[in-house]
Formats: sequence, structure tokens, C-alpha cells
Amino acid sequence: MQPTEAPGVSSSVPEMQQQQQVSEHRTRAHPQGIRSNTLIYEAGTAELIPPVRRWSHDANPGQGRRFLVNVDATLKHLIAQEDTDGDMQITVEDNGPKTLYLRTAPSAGHNRFDIRGTYVLSNLLQELTLAKDSGKAHIVLDESQLSENPVDRLRRLICDRFWDELVRRIDASSIARAAPDPKDWTSDRTPRIYVPAGAPEQFAYFKRVAQEQPEIGLEVHLLPENITPELVRDLNEKPGILALAMEHAPDARSEADGPALRGVPFVVPGGRFNELYGWDSYFISLGLLVSGKTELARSIVTNLCFCIKHYGIVPNATRTYYLGRAHPPFLTDLTLRVYENIKHQPEAKTFLRQAILAAIKEYHTVWTAEPRLDPRTGLSRYLSRGVGVPPETEPTHFTHILQPYAEKHHMTYDEFVRAYNYGEIKEPALDTYFMHDRALRESGHDSSYRVEGICADLATVDLNCLLFKYETDIARAIRNEFQDGLIMTDEYCSGTPYASGETLSSSLWERKAKRRRLMMNDLMWNSEEGMFFDYNTAKRQRSTFESCTTLWTLWAGIATPEQAALIVKKGLPKFEALGGLLSTTEKSRGPLGPDRPGRQWDFPNGWAPHQIVAWTGLLRYHFTEDVERLVYKWLYMVTKAFVDFNGVVVEKYDVTRLTDPHRVYVEYGNQGLGFKGVNREGFGWTNASYVYGLQFANAHMRRALGTLTPYSTYCKALEWPSDDEAFDSER
Repeated sequence: MQPTEAPGVSSSVPEMQQQQQVSEHRTRAHPQGIRSNTLIYEAGTAELIPPVRRWSHDANPGQGRRFLVNVDATLKHLIAQEDTDGDMQITVEDNGPKTLYLRTAPSAGHNRFDIRGTYVLSNLLQELTLAKDSGKAHIVLDESQLSENPVDRLRRLICDRFWDELVRRIDASSIARAAPDPKDWTSDRTPRIYVPAGAPEQFAYFKRVAQEQPEIGLEVHLLPENITPELVRDLNEKPGILALAMEHAPDARSEADGPALRGVPFVVPGGRFNELYGWDSYFISLGLLVSGKTELARSIVTNLCFCIKHYGIVPNATRTYYLGRAHPPFLTDLTLRVYENIKHQPEAKTFLRQAILAAIKEYHTVWTAEPRLDPRTGLSRYLSRGVGVPPETEPTHFTHILQPYAEKHHMTYDEFVRAYNYGEIKEPALDTYFMHDRALRESGHDSSYRVEGICADLATVDLNCLLFKYETDIARAIRNEFQDGLIMTDEYCSGTPYASGETLSSSLWERKAKRRRLMMNDLMWNSEEGMFFDYNTAKRQRSTFESCTTLWTLWAGIATPEQAALIVKKGLPKFEALGGLLSTTEKSRGPLGPDRPGRQWDFPNGWAPHQIVAWTGLLRYHFTEDVERLVYKWLYMVTKAFVDFNGVVVEKYDVTRLTDPHRVYVEYGNQGLGFKGVNREGFGWTNASYVYGLQFANAHMRRALGTLTPYSTYCKALEWPSDDEAFDSER
């Protein structure tokens, strides 16, 4: 059926429909899909319109065209014609003609040119959606906006739009946006903020905000100094966001009203994650540094230090129900990266001192203290203190676990959960289950069969790599930046073995790192497999579960050159797939079925954090070709999904397939899907992986990625062996 014509927009023609498959193939291979038409049918008539001259009414024929577009009419027509599945996106799965006319601006609409292909039309949909949101009736679009090289377009969107959309502050300007929580399943979803006991100025400030903005309905609470598991459980009835760092800002407010404060900005992951997250912040900050947003990355470090100072940990995220649960520690590496970018500034050394002292406090009071420290080995485990059922999951997440207990006690489900949470019913098996569940959530790998049901007993490779990095980073900072003498302060000495005013030397931290490396080599290294494995401290045996976290030993610098070579030769091929690195192997994950569903951190999924850590680690040991290959595969997969599916950028990908890798539906689904018209924010660490990965891409790689050239084709063009040939020769 021939599509109707919207005002100011011509429709496609039979000849175009006959050539649709060829045109679509050409467009996908080379996304620049705008071309002139030679013979045009007016919709609803049988008359042939003579071809117009390409440049007769257009100025500067050597430059790209500019189109004059009626926003509402074109948007309505575009959706009706091209969005055949009704999801407010234009993708390769839509069955429209994939052709539309736009009128040129210099010719006052006299000339019309057809634009073709999924990529170009989806870009048009995105630009029109943004224009409509801005209240614009007409816009002028450059041809380059629609046919932009997809690598350049995605990088530009990340740097110029996505980061800005994900920035939050906890203050009067944005508390209405930051306080709501999509994970709040309580009946009373009143926005609340909880302020630490050591920040009275903030408490007064937010009380004033609540009075001045009554429409928000904000509740302001002051936390006690001692935060216990029982307190966290009680707060689950009225969850809220945690206050973060603030700075004094000049304002017209009188002194009688109190000082003017402004929230220190941070970046949220996106989707349903609308707060500061621990390890997400590290990877996001790597992307911010590459994007030239150094001050924003610095602000994130400031907020992480605030958390350590006032809450005792960098929490999983800044909601009350995360107060007892930490997250993988990356503070020292992030601090040193930011410092390298600001060391010329007057306050840089103060920034470094505060962050390193905060990391030392976190190291001693969180990661090398009970219950996380295994005293026999000296290695650490993810193991948070808590009471009852984690509340942030979907209401039915634990039904299959808890319902049998409710029936056993002749109670309704809700009655049992409350009775269990408050200790009215004792079930030791449930206590053990939720101890491991909280631990796996603290690990960031929630969830995976690698850690499910045993996480609190595992000295994992990843955590101990991070702590080794803390030890070596702290030693390096003390030696190189503080003349081998860092003075402990009152602010951070509590809970550490150091007194205020005591001088810390690098040698102490070097000895800690040496001990950890020796223990990891002794308990975790398997030379036959060419991999490091987690160590079960309860069973006192090495795990056999294959995880790409073995590559973290390269990132941290734990592996010897010989071990690194074995990891690349024997371990790496087990995790390499079409779109990059798998989190775990299919062999270790095991078979799936109705009683054993898939887990999001297992095969066949790949995640941005694992890619970034692997790239950085491999480069550290000079495996440059492996880095470039892995980077290309990941960037190709992300770019192809971006082109084929209306600009999608998601939390995780199925790296075993390239047709629709963003469709991952295990457990919590995938964040970054479901937008209408335009993707406004991407996803935090995936955004970061893209701009970070492009640093490793040479000019040949970028050009090939821009034309969606598969890796095998790219290799042939450069006369390199394909993946299969390379792997066969390695084996």
C-alpha cells in the first residue's frame, strides 16, 4: 500500500519499494543513506513529476543539503509510515518502505530529496522528537545530522548529551528529580532525604528546602551516628536518598536564613538507577575524563570521600537500604587518574591527600576488617552485615524462596516476610541464603552462578585485585607525591590503626601488597588452566568456575609476565566472543532450565566493566593486538545495535550474537531499552566504554567501524588472520 503524504512531505514511490532490499542492504553497509531521486510519484496521483535539478535553487552546491522540516506533520507521517510495530522507534525490524522526502531549505521547499534507510530515518525521528520536546514548529536540518558517521554520532551524543542527562545534584535545584526511586516498592512513596549526623548544615538546608518547596512533599531526616543493620531494616519502611557532598555557593539569601549550599554533582547509571553507585562511578568517570569532563570526575571522587567519612563505606548506592552494603572499591585508581589531570591546579595536592586518606580508612574499616577479612589467609571477601530480605528487588523476586516458609508457618507471604525481618521467626537456612545474597549484590555481580549461594565464603579474584591496587596505589602516592610521609588526620583516623598526626610511609603498603600477591599466587593461580580462580575460604579450596575476572590480575599488575602470557594464551580464548568478552564460560555456567534460569552476569552476556578492565590490563602487559581486536569487537557490536535499533545503548549485551545483542531479558531485563523516539541518556558505563575504547582504535579501525565492517572482513582487508584462524594457530 502506498503511504499517504503529510503536509510538506512527499512519499515514497513504487520503484523505491521494489529496490527496498537492495537499498536497505546498501544503507546498512554504509549508513550515509541520503540520495537524489530521478523520478518521483506524487502520492495519490498517477502523474510523473519531472526530475528537479539538484542545484538549480540551492546555494553552495558543493556543501551538504539543508532541509526545512515541519516538525509535527513530518513526525506524524514518519511514525505512521515507518514505525510498523508501534514502539516509537525505527529499526531494521520495521517493515516500512524506508524512504521519505524532505524539502530543501535554500530552495524554499521547491526541491525535494529522498532520504533512505533505517539509520537515516531513525536519526530523523530522534531529531524531530527532540525538536517537538523543545516546542519547535519548524526546524532546519543539515544533511550531516542525518547521515553522520555513526561512530562520530554516538561519541558526540555521549559527550554532548548523554552525560548531561545523567548528571544529578542533591540540592534544591534537583531534589525533585533525584529523590524519586523506581525501586521503592512501599505503599508510601513520599520523597525523603536522610542526612548524616556529621552534616548539621545540610540538615538545616534541606529542612528549609522542604518548607520553601512544599509541592515536593519532601521529608527530611537526620541519621544517628551509629548505623546498625537493625536501623537499616527499620528504614526500609520509609526508604529515601542519602545526602551527598555540598559546597558553599554565593547567594542572595541573608545570613539569617543560613548559608547557601549547592550539591556537588555526580552521574547516575541511568534507567531505574537514579542515584550514585559505587563501582559504576569509577567506569563512568573514565568516560568523563576521556570526554574532557575532568571537573565532573573530580566531583564524583569528592562524593565518594563524603560517603566514607559520613556513612563509613562507599555504599552500593546512595539509598537507605544500601547503607550496610559496600561496592567494589576503585577509589585509589580513580583518584590518581583525576589527579594527573588537575595536578597543575593549586588545590590538587589537597584533593589527593583527602582522597588517599579516605581510601586508607575504607581499606581498614571495611575491606580488611571483620566480617570481610578472612583471618587465616589475609584475603578479603564480599560480606555485608544485614537483617532480613533485601528490599530493592522486585516484590516477587524472592517469592520462590520465601513462599514455602510462609506455608510452613501458616502465614500469608507478607506476614511471614515481616515476622522474619524482625526476628519473630528464626530460620537459619534463610539467614545463610540472604547472607550470600547480600554478598553477591555487594560484589556488583548480581547475579551469577559463580557467586550465587557461596559469595560470602569466596575470596574473589576481582576483590583482591582491587585491594592489591589500593595497596600499590597508596604506596605510590605516598612515595611520589608526599615525599614518603603522609600525615593521618582526625577526619579519617577513626577505625584505622593510625593515630591522628602519625606519618604513614610507602614501605608499609608495599609489604601489604607483597603479602597479598604471594597469597593469591599460592591459592588462586592454576598454571595448567592459565587462569586465576576464586578461593573458597570455608572449604579451603580453589574454585573451578571460569570467569573473565582472571584478567583483572593484569589490570592490577598482580600477574607476572609469564602468568600474563599464559592467561592470554589459555584463558582469554575461553571468553572471547563475536562482540567482545563473555563474563563467564558456558561450561562453568552449566545447563539452564525451568528450575535453573539464566543469570545476567553469566554466559552469553558481556558487560562494559569487564571489557574496560581487560583492555587496560592487556595494554599494561603490551598485548596491543589483543586489545585492538577486543576493542573492535565490542565497539562494532555497540555501534551496529546503535545503527539498527534507533540509537540504542544498553546496560549489557549478549556478545554471542550480533543481530540484536541488546535484547537480554534474564533477571532484571536490560536498562536503556523502551525509550520513545530518542535515546536521551544511553547507559553510564556503556557510554564510558565507547569513548574509552575509541582511544585504542586507530584510523583504520574507526573508518571500518563507521561503515559497520565486521571484524572478519576488516581483518581480510588488512590481510590479517581471522579470529578462527588465529585461535586455531594458538591452540
